[in-house]
Amino acid sequence: MAILFEHKPGLVVYLTAGDPSLEATREIAIAAIDAGAAVLELGVPFSDPLADGPVIQRAMERALAHGTRLADVLKLAGEIRAARPTAGLVIFSYLNPILRYGLSKFADDAAAAGADGVLVTDLIVEEAGEYLAEMERVKLAPVFLAAPTSPDQRLEAIATHSKGFVYAISRVGITGTQQSLTSDAAALVARIRRWTRLPVAVGFGISNSEHVAQVGQFADAAVIGSAIVELIEKSTPETAPGAVARFIKGLHLPEAALAR
Repeated sequence: MAILFEHKPGLVVYLTAGDPSLEATREIAIAAIDAGAAVLELGVPFSDPLADGPVIQRAMERALAHGTRLADVLKLAGEIRAARPTAGLVIFSYLNPILRYGLSKFADDAAAAGADGVLVTDLIVEEAGEYLAEMERVKLAPVFLAAPTSPDQRLEAIATHSKGFVYAISRVGITGTQQSLTSDAAALVARIRRWTRLPVAVGFGISNSEHVAQVGQFADAAVIGSAIVELIEKSTPETAPGAVARFIKGLHLPEAALAR
């Protein structure tokens, strides 16, 4: 199944679950959805997040220090789904926590929680056979990362096996904000579209309304992670939901997206 972005550019918001607490994450998530986020990525804390920059690494360290585990994230996903039934909801994890939890049990529990899809950041499509079978069994949408350096053969496989949307990485490297987008992102999206009609979301470094507008010229959605996680880090648990909502509204999303 595809995760639809009715109004372009749509917004995908990443949150590290459990930072600053599971209760705060729930309130921040609901505030983000109400402010215009079409899809929420719930990040599972992991002790060795090699693909993430320092902002998200710190968030994961804080969440782990509070004892946040995959089971907690899935419970939280169920609470968000109950509160906002129509929002897109993706579980964002490294592979190791899923394997420790049990792949089949994870698939069952993620589906039961009401997730739409799963993104495993360090699982490449060529090694994803068992994972894809489990996703198909429970009708969850696997989302894969596509990089500017990905050869055509890999991009075709990513496009073929993705079911929700394709996540195009705007640049090579770790997550984190940047001053401007490179031309690599537009070129990558054009390459991906050769093999799929799924929505394409662009992430890594998106941090302001100018970036979102640029992405809207060639992709279906923009993913914002580090900028929002850093905003949460600088806020208190009580003020974080309002701060995130104001930030999202300041991105100047299409008016129709705000009226959901």
